[in-house]
Amino acid sequence: MSTSSEDLRAIALGEFATAGYSATSLHRIADIAGLSKSSVLYHFSSKEALLEAAVAPAIDRMEQILEGLESNSLAAEGRAAFLVEFVDFILQYRREVHIFINQGPSLVAVPVIDRANDLVRRLAAFFAANTASLEEKMRFGIALGGAAYMLCTEDSLALQSAPLDETRAALVAILTGLLSPVEAPQKTED
Repeated sequence: MSTSSEDLRAIALGEFATAGYSATSLHRIADIAGLSKSSVLYHFSSKEALLEAAVAPAIDRMEQILEGLESNSLAAEGRAAFLVEFVDFILQYRREVHIFINQGPSLVAVPVIDRANDLVRRLAAFFAANTASLEEKMRFGIALGGAAYMLCTEDSLALQSAPLDETRAALVAILTGLLSPVEAPQKTED
């Protein structure tokens, strides 16, 4: 049975997410795959190229979601569509998002991670420009970051996860509640 580029990508993604990019060697990936390091290098020219292959699909999807958000608004319909897409994204790309969240700040100057960090900054800038108050900006940051962190660390902390459909429904409901438009407090006259 031969090991494909896709197998190596999956092994690398798992190791990068659990042990960390810096702590994962090509030799370790080769050992897990039952290959020599040169066989891994046949498929991927470097560890950075393997990281690129492992996380680029998630970054591409994140960019599509962000472009959709930017072309809509944070009105109820656009907000609801974004939240569903965001939840589906983090459910599909847990390990990749785990790498962005936990390792992004330490992997500066790694082009694929720089690209992910740029998208996170772009998302934050969008919410900063399209929300009315500091409270609303903070709600978005806490809700989206908290949901991503919770899902992305389930594997690394070996937590029991709920069935996928229940998790998805719960996250969409919770995020929708947390991110309902905030009304400004009414001033009372004394």
